[in-house]
Amino acid sequence: MFVQLLCTVLVIVNLCDDVSAAGRPRHIVFIVADDLGWNDVGFHNPDMITPNIDKLATEGLILNHSYVQPLCSPSRSAFMSGYYPFKTGLQHLVIVNYQPVCLPLNITILPQKLKELGYATHIIGKWHTGFCSWNCTPTYRGFDSFFGYYNAQEDYYTHTTLDYLDFRNNTSPEKTDNGTYSTYRFADEAIGIIERHDKSRPLFLYLPFQAVHAPIEVPEKYEAMYPNVKTEGRRKYCGMVSALDDAIGNITKALTNSGLMEDTLILFTADNGGWITEHGNNYPLRGGKVTVYEGGTRAAAFMHGSGLQKTGTVFDGMIHAVDWLPTLTAAAGGTPVTDRDGINLWPSLSRASPSPRTEVVYNYDSHPFPEEGHAAIRVGDYKLIDGYPGLYPGWYKPEQVTSELNITHIRDWANKYQLFNLKDDPNERNDLSNSQPDMVKKLAARLAWYEKQAVPPNFPETPDPKSNPALYGNVWSPGWC
Repeated sequence: MFVQLLCTVLVIVNLCDDVSAAGRPRHIVFIVADDLGWNDVGFHNPDMITPNIDKLATEGLILNHSYVQPLCSPSRSAFMSGYYPFKTGLQHLVIVNYQPVCLPLNITILPQKLKELGYATHIIGKWHTGFCSWNCTPTYRGFDSFFGYYNAQEDYYTHTTLDYLDFRNNTSPEKTDNGTYSTYRFADEAIGIIERHDKSRPLFLYLPFQAVHAPIEVPEKYEAMYPNVKTEGRRKYCGMVSALDDAIGNITKALTNSGLMEDTLILFTADNGGWITEHGNNYPLRGGKVTVYEGGTRAAAFMHGSGLQKTGTVFDGMIHAVDWLPTLTAAAGGTPVTDRDGINLWPSLSRASPSPRTEVVYNYDSHPFPEEGHAAIRVGDYKLIDGYPGLYPGWYKPEQVTSELNITHIRDWANKYQLFNLKDDPNERNDLSNSQPDMVKKLAARLAWYEKQAVPPNFPETPDPKSNPALYGNVWSPGWC
């Protein structure tokens, strides 16, 4: 009681941000929803049935300008490393099953930082930052345990991709879960870790769920929650979101029952915008996954729990995926990380005070076919897109189907700029590039400064024959690079 009272007093004078109410390092739960759209959560769209997510968001700190990359692997590499993907070679598309590529091994990543601080570290769900070498895999990169899969996507029930199993319990293939819906299985695994956790140690639980990435699969009871949604794919997708919400509700209940919730900081974020062709939705934002428009990069996100001094509010400060390594390390009581692209935002988030971040780079991809958008930067209220913005450039309401989508081609955007004032025009409808040439010049110069720091995309086009799962018992396996 005395320690808790002391910490409360110290928080008032800003001396106790790095410990929980119990006077020890706080637990951290980092939840990633895969391909979740801006318009796919109840706190943005009342048609979505997400009561558990909404409760955490509205009782915590809704992150209104939290940016990620346009695609999976780049965002996850940024979460883990604190570096922009164009500095680690992961800026082009995603890591493909057969590529001998992973997040560079000379980088100390987030779970390694937290292990140095005494944390128990666990990952459940999707890894997708490389697996060709065992050294690239989670339990060799700072996690005490791993339950999940290595690649981009797979069947929710058979846990296979391209007809080969991709499901692991630590380093061993998990062959006994065929038929179990992954959202259920991942939640059960998380609950088990919470219930078994040694309360004398801080816990870091990284939960990059498979949901709600394609394929669009969900138990019927969740699809039935949306009888008014006429498009089958969108109806199933909405059910997938609600199934994810149930899983998060069960996990927070386990935290409460185990006596951990009061001392737990929860971060929830999408890894990119909703995938338009797979029924994700970002309306009224422009574009979606695989674009550098806001719909592809402005994530549905929030924080909840330990250390947040001003809750039930919206944080309008700028955040980028690279900020989570230094921010969570600081929230855990670690020495500030200052040698990466990420900024420690914990002082700002914990007090809901202005963010020190004034600019973000959405992407820089020098590949001849930058499907996810060539380059874009935001400085203050202004955003400049240089060249190709990505595949689907429009504004799509939830019930629009694939046949109605317009597609933008790379050839249409050669040597073109788009400029937007996001304060006045958050949905990017008014291109100012012709009327404000000086602002274009200013932002282009800043983007060029970043481009000089870029490394070439590490994206081999030819499949490595050593990656063939048939060589490893029909299981996607490390050890071939």
